[in-house]
Amino acid sequence: MNKIIDLRSDTVTKPTKQMLEAMFSAEVGDDIFDEDPTVNKLQEKIAKMFNKEAALYVPSGTMANQIAIKIHTQPGDEVICDITSHIYNFEGGGISFNSGVSTKLINGDNGRIRAEQVLESINPDNIHYASSQLVSLENTSNKGGGSCYELSDIEKIRTVCTQNNLKFHLDGARLFNAITEKKYTSTDIGNLFDSVSICLSKGLGAPIGSIIISSSEFIQKAKRYRKLFGGAMRQAGYLAAAGIYALDNHIERLKEDHENAQELVKILKQQSYIEEILPTETNIVIFKLKNDFKDTDFIANLEKNKIKVVSFGPQTVRMVTHLDFKSEMLSEVEKVLNGF
Repeated sequence: MNKIIDLRSDTVTKPTKQMLEAMFSAEVGDDIFDEDPTVNKLQEKIAKMFNKEAALYVPSGTMANQIAIKIHTQPGDEVICDITSHIYNFEGGGISFNSGVSTKLINGDNGRIRAEQVLESINPDNIHYASSQLVSLENTSNKGGGSCYELSDIEKIRTVCTQNNLKFHLDGARLFNAITEKKYTSTDIGNLFDSVSICLSKGLGAPIGSIIISSSEFIQKAKRYRKLFGGAMRQAGYLAAAGIYALDNHIERLKEDHENAQELVKILKQQSYIEEILPTETNIVIFKLKNDFKDTDFIANLEKNKIKVVSFGPQTVRMVTHLDFKSEMLSEVEKVLNGF
């Protein structure tokens, strides 16, 4: 097989032919004036899916999360989240830079925190402490190997937030992977969180864009911060059309990505140089190499064989299955991995 097999991320996908057709035929207008009919359709569609009043289309998942944090907090406040959270590790220090707030980090279970841990992390009402204001979950967890929350665990954290007057945000970049695997619904999720961010350019296969979902009042504030952060767009309907197509056609097929990830796990378990593989629930496979097998050499050798992966820490490698990774590619991956 001469084609490059790219397992670095589910962000590497290209629009399908049908998605491109939807994009090219989109009706557009100036979204700054709320006059792009396709953007409006996308926002209304996903708000309805989550039983929320409104939604806002933004360029990236990072911007979606950072806008939510900005609205939910004031400078000097504190956000409670898992130590592996994307908002803490992979958003350029935006929590402090954009919102001037600190973080209380919890050592969860592969990215998942528990209600009792949240309760223990709330600061006393004392001038010496930052004011605890927001709890943020990530579902699925990137650094947790695509781990998913059980709905009952989210409900318990919601109760803690309600009882302690804390806002509740979900970084749902890969939420539809969790929904596909755990069998709860978008409405279930929308009813539990004050705000939700969804990425359209990961497992759903759109080329760009994320969505913030919340109340009408929240989204009006979000529009202001989107502008302030430089994320306001004009004829964005060409991009939004890809998001609509993805929501209509690419959710059910996420099961294929999960199945392919399980096949990768089977292949990796056969390799003597693998020290550990994180539990794999969805489309992310994270594994650790034995110490005598240098990760940089391993990744370089894979790339020589036209397989791309990423380093995810010392001796740690991540593979992510996606729309453009087909089941027939598994045999090629197995052949290369068996050759080390």
